[in-house]
Amino acid sequence: MNYELFIAKRIIAGKKYKNSISSPIIKIAITAIALGIIIMLIAVATGAGLQYKIRDKMAGFKGHVQIVNYDANNSDVSTVPINKNQDFYPKFKNVDGIKNIQVFANKAGILRTKTAFEGIIFKGVSTDYDWSFFKEYLREGRVPNFNQDRTREVLLSQTIINRLQLKLNDTILATFIKTATSKLPSNRKYTIVGIYNSGFAEFDKSMMIGDIREVQNLNKWSDNEVGGFEVILDSFDKIEEKGEEIYSNTGATLNSKTILDSYPAVFEWIELFDNNVWFIIAIMILVAGINMVTALLVLILERVQMIGILKALGSTNTSIRKIFLYNASYLILKGLFLGNIIGLSILFVQYYFKLITLNPETYYVTTMPVYISLKAIVLLNIGTLIMSFLMLIIPSYIITKINPSKSIKFT
Repeated sequence: MNYELFIAKRIIAGKKYKNSISSPIIKIAITAIALGIIIMLIAVATGAGLQYKIRDKMAGFKGHVQIVNYDANNSDVSTVPINKNQDFYPKFKNVDGIKNIQVFANKAGILRTKTAFEGIIFKGVSTDYDWSFFKEYLREGRVPNFNQDRTREVLLSQTIINRLQLKLNDTILATFIKTATSKLPSNRKYTIVGIYNSGFAEFDKSMMIGDIREVQNLNKWSDNEVGGFEVILDSFDKIEEKGEEIYSNTGATLNSKTILDSYPAVFEWIELFDNNVWFIIAIMILVAGINMVTALLVLILERVQMIGILKALGSTNTSIRKIFLYNASYLILKGLFLGNIIGLSILFVQYYFKLITLNPETYYVTTMPVYISLKAIVLLNIGTLIMSFLMLIIPSYIITKINPSKSIKFT
């Protein structure tokens, strides 16, 4: 057994491979493992990053759950008001895991300048609104101040600002469509106090945020009438469960819908990322495993004489196989170490410097987001190590076919 340990240490140290045939093959195998873990890390981190970023943006604009009147249509315009005095407002006592409930009301309109115009949805919000989302994407100025009797301050996207050739603190004329109580369009002037850029083109091109009292006044509603309620949850992962609880605890005349129900196409699309990621992981592990199998077979063939000598000295097939499997495991670990260093470095560079950009019209984000999870990193490394090791067990059985009397003469 002492001979086995000595030879195993020599193999693991790699001293006999430097000028051998197996040297370039071993390097290729290590490189394959490293490239595999790099690609897997990037695929998992960017796939999860896109999913989390898109769904967070959806929730930032619409809330996780919206409560509206059953008679309201499915458009973004609030046409049927709801009484603000509800049992679940301002706090949902019967449902846990709710971060905030905020009122809103939407009004369709047109922004006009001397040379251009843009259709918009004026989203009116109140003092209970959670501004954390818009503050994250605020590029200039500030959010509107509602701590006064009435405000004409609004928040506009960089997209609308560029199209209308406006700038911060400009006054913009808005024309709103007629209502059931008012047959004539209404003209209002608003001051742009903040400019945001979320990268979610679907909303950036049409959303203007302002005071809900403006919408109430335009629709001839009372102070207690709102378009609906947005519910912000503590965790997106429980959105379906909490959506059902919220629906069960609202009045018979009210309807609640999660953003999963309101935008199924978007969420079905981002769920496809998981399938792509699993496909990439499977391919990379297969490629890395095949390279390791090739390297192991070359090592065995190159050490036929050594195997014969060990068998002549009384070593069992199992103990000799262990020597080569231990060596292969060392090579896998070396590849994993190099791959993690390079892969995580790439991810951190993208996370902090955002070098890779995307088309927001297609991906709803301007830069490639990354989400680095320690759990995912550990599972990827352990999974790659185990799967690669298991793929080596069968080819290692070739050792049992080597005859000592013939192998010692092998050249």
